[in-house]
Amino acid sequence: MIRWTELIVFAVLFLLVTVLGFLAARWQKGGDLNHLDEWGLGGRKFGAWITWFLVGGDLYTAYTFVAVPALMFGAGALGFYALPYTVVLYPIVFLPVLRLWSVSRVHGYVTPADFVRGRYGSSLLAFIVAVTGIVATMPYIALQLVGLESVLRTMGLNGSGIAGHLPLLIAFVILALYTYQSGLRAPALIAFVKDILIYLVIIVAVIYLPAKFGGWSAIFGAAEQKMATPNPTTGAPTGSIFLTANNQLQYITLALGSALALFLYPHSLTGVLASRGRDVLKRNMIALPAYSFLLGLLALLGFVAIAAGSTPITNAATGRPDTNTIIPVLFGDQFSSWFAGIAFAAVGIGALVPAAIMSIAAANLWTRNIYKEYLHRGATPHQEARQAKLASLIVKFGAVAFVLFVDPQFSIDLQLIGGVIILQTLPAVAIALYTRWLHRWALVAGWVVGMAYGMYLLYLIPNPAAAKSHFGGSALTLDKLTVFGWHPFAGSTVQIYVGFVALVVNLVIAVVVSVVLRAMKVGQGTDETSGADYHADEGSERLRPVADVAVH
Repeated sequence: MIRWTELIVFAVLFLLVTVLGFLAARWQKGGDLNHLDEWGLGGRKFGAWITWFLVGGDLYTAYTFVAVPALMFGAGALGFYALPYTVVLYPIVFLPVLRLWSVSRVHGYVTPADFVRGRYGSSLLAFIVAVTGIVATMPYIALQLVGLESVLRTMGLNGSGIAGHLPLLIAFVILALYTYQSGLRAPALIAFVKDILIYLVIIVAVIYLPAKFGGWSAIFGAAEQKMATPNPTTGAPTGSIFLTANNQLQYITLALGSALALFLYPHSLTGVLASRGRDVLKRNMIALPAYSFLLGLLALLGFVAIAAGSTPITNAATGRPDTNTIIPVLFGDQFSSWFAGIAFAAVGIGALVPAAIMSIAAANLWTRNIYKEYLHRGATPHQEARQAKLASLIVKFGAVAFVLFVDPQFSIDLQLIGGVIILQTLPAVAIALYTRWLHRWALVAGWVVGMAYGMYLLYLIPNPAAAKSHFGGSALTLDKLTVFGWHPFAGSTVQIYVGFVALVVNLVIAVVVSVVLRAMKVGQGTDETSGADYHADEGSERLRPVADVAVH
């Protein structure tokens, strides 16, 4: 049954952001949009407010607003890991992003792989970083579609087969068109609307709904009772409103690993490189934790849904309940139709902003570090921009294909794998901002071993509740941790985040191989950066002019 009032409100607000998306091409227009500095980085001149909305809209996605409370609804306290990881994130990245901004503006770098190419004089290492970024980003874009589809499904657009995905296809065709025309300016402008709607909905929800269901004491009581109910498949409790002895280590390593991973994603760094100067980034790193407060309130709505007796909608395409619909269902059942429509639009538009930024970031990586490096070394800025625009279309519709032909639950698992994947670029990108002590070939070796070991450990993880024997999540029991057949923690049921383990292995290999290669006096490659490059700020004579022709 279609909820017409909600659908009409949703459509009107969606039409508004579509118009804004096309108008964004003229907003803050500087140079020619046929240059990656302009199309892919918005002219590198976004100020504090625009950067705050852009980076916030970039990191706090539709899937975040759908999945975090859904995880709280299904598993309990473990889902709250998203709050501490966003709290520790900003102090960790405060100084590295300033250094990355400076060196990128001095040399005209558009992507993190550009920086790696210049820092180590290694096109292979840059290629590895670029491919890793693209592969890790694809399922992330697909998950924005999962969030958008959960809203469409709640409004009654829950058909089976390709027809059931038609509204999603229409939405992404529109997104693809205005992103193609306006580049990064489109999601930057739309992020204003998205964040205003999100804040409005969440503030109303966390004041109105707890009062309606007897206060937080009653809500936590209902959640505790539900979590104690045994899972019919496994026979174990569904979850817990407190961390247990088995998942405390997982909680800590997942929070820390996620914090380290988040600003390694290409779309995060795209927002950083689009800002005007170091002072803008400093103010943003201070102000962005406001989103963490919002996320904490939002996560608790998973427990509110339990108290409200909300149940997920059955996905007509798979025949199984879709847990991602739990918060849209809560809003649809407890709010008036017109306000529920605003809430649905907030989540739906929240899918478009990060999806656009992610596709632009992936397109920049393809263009600068694969197309220009290996396929057309003499490409002009105009040819680069055209290639990036086309690549952004392919990336978007590749993500749509994910949702059409792959079980959405599997794509969620792929996103967890994506975090493990992107973490393997930390030594080559983040550590390189401070030192070149790690040898370039050691970084390649560390990436290969860390990636292979991480994939192997992920393969070992089952998910009995979902009837999966392999790739069932990212929480590994220490009992399964193996080193050449040796099980150092045999019998342990304590869990740990695979990405953290794989990163440690990566770093150990990189250090050991660096020692060996340095002893053998193997060439380090040429570093085109200098110490002063990492401290240049807005107005410095060292900065490369925006839209200048960058060469390696």
